[in-house]
Amino acid sequence: MLKLRAFLFALGFYPITILYSIPCLLIGPFLPFRQRFAFFTGINYFYISWLKWVCGVDTRVQGREHLPNTGAFVVLGNHQSEWETLYFQILVRPQVVVLKKELLKIPFFGWALGLLKPIALDRSQRRGALKQLLEQGAARLNEGIPIVMFPQGTRVKVGEEGKFNKGGAMLAVKAGVPIVPIVHNAGRLWPGKSFVKYPGVIDVHIGPAVVTEGRSIEEVHAEVTQWMLERMKLLGA
Repeated sequence: MLKLRAFLFALGFYPITILYSIPCLLIGPFLPFRQRFAFFTGINYFYISWLKWVCGVDTRVQGREHLPNTGAFVVLGNHQSEWETLYFQILVRPQVVVLKKELLKIPFFGWALGLLKPIALDRSQRRGALKQLLEQGAARLNEGIPIVMFPQGTRVKVGEEGKFNKGGAMLAVKAGVPIVPIVHNAGRLWPGKSFVKYPGVIDVHIGPAVVTEGRSIEEVHAEVTQWMLERMKLLGA
């Protein structure tokens, strides 16, 4: 039954993604960024609703009040699943995401994603990637656009911590903007690279904004990482 429900989810997910990406590719280049983001990510509401209706996966958010209403900030979230790449675009609007450049090569989806001003890094070029993150990230933040990053760099299995890199803290400290940490346990219901989705509730916890002005990168990184690890343990993530 779980495989059948996952198949039905995919049956709605992939064809609609392709169809929706066509007007995005045709109209998107002519829209201002904020309108473009709203238009492109409108389909994410369908994804999350379809996931709930077909696979029984619901979402519960705690700490939504910690998201700033105005101004730029950096979001750091744990990475377990494909789910957070969809839901975070609903949670933080608008946003620019830091991702691996290979994703932009995916037909239709990647092409449309490339129009949302992502910071697409070549992870094989470590020094060049960090320079790109700091330069392009500062430019996006100066435009007042929040940036979403996954400091673990890749999907990490439930129960594993992974390594939290300092790029997000470096960017936030350099730009003098706050960091908002977000933790979830989506990997319990939608494991990374898994076709099957398990029914239940994904918990999302949003932490208080961490001030970066006048603080060192190491201090900020340690505070954010500690909060995220403690909250991951609490959620069984």
